[in-house]
Amino acid sequence: MISYKQTGVDIAATDKAKKNMKKHIEIGDARILSNMNTFATLVDGSFPGYSHPVLVLKTEEPGSKQLLAFEHNHIESICQDLIHHLINDIAVMGATPLSVQDAIICGSLEAHVVTKIVASLASACKEHGCILTGGETSVQPGVLQPKRYILTANIVGVVEKKNIIDGHRIQKDDVLLGIASNGLHTNGYSLVRALIQKNPKLLHVAVGSKSFLEIILRPHTSYYPALKDLFTNPDLHGAAHITGGGIPGNLPRILPKNMSAHIDLSSWDVPSVFNVIRTEGSVSDKDMLRTFNLGIGLILVVAKKAVHKIQKHFQTHTIPSFCIGTIHHGNSSIVLSKHLRW
Repeated sequence: MISYKQTGVDIAATDKAKKNMKKHIEIGDARILSNMNTFATLVDGSFPGYSHPVLVLKTEEPGSKQLLAFEHNHIESICQDLIHHLINDIAVMGATPLSVQDAIICGSLEAHVVTKIVASLASACKEHGCILTGGETSVQPGVLQPKRYILTANIVGVVEKKNIIDGHRIQKDDVLLGIASNGLHTNGYSLVRALIQKNPKLLHVAVGSKSFLEIILRPHTSYYPALKDLFTNPDLHGAAHITGGGIPGNLPRILPKNMSAHIDLSSWDVPSVFNVIRTEGSVSDKDMLRTFNLGIGLILVVAKKAVHKIQKHFQTHTIPSFCIGTIHHGNSSIVLSKHLRW
């Protein structure tokens, strides 16, 4: 005779962990019309102040960075990564975040770890004015190793239809503003992990006043607090979140068919952590550009007359920005000139 518990799934322990999660999810928000005992979450669909609300949806996960994060007990920061990435992806379309649902998949359930994950996700949501409404916790022994976790989540946001930012207003002579990242964010970690496996001492290499490990585990910058004030600014014509694929893989997603972006690669200093990776792995500049953000986490396409004002706005949020190029007639392509400043 064999029991479910003997296979590695302890339903009693899972139920106990879910009870601990409850206090982080049920926060008395009037928009939530259900509780954790229902089979799905009920969210009020009214949108006061919107004449034509459009829902904006996204599912995301923090990639293989989460493996490093759990190995080094950076649970709170990887949860911030997940929420910040989700919010950035909808914010570049002009959307305000409303609610998030998560999924935690694990090889074995440690109640204190799962509770910390949920508390951290809920806290990151709260900081941005949205709510964690619940989700799924799935214990899968044999599929994942014990104490191994995989996180994913989806977000719902809302935008007034007339205020959608999708690049359709982009025109010739618009300026490309590169908004600084704080490091790798959540992309390129399979390459980084391969370098660490080859040379474990890399973790302790000094990058400025921090170790390489500290730098690569910084949580993803959230641009929403700065970006939300520009949602109705008519001089903001487009916004691209620079994630997997780097600038060449993400900026074309917002360019009209008859426009191209010309970028001067020498117009910003690449943060030193990327040069450590480039040197350690003998990675070509082309591969670095297609793998990492290289210090530009967001690109805004703005009217030339508004450049100074928008840069000053980001300064008030202590986020550096750089004029990295301009818009020309073309075919939705990226034209790169000069060389990266390592």
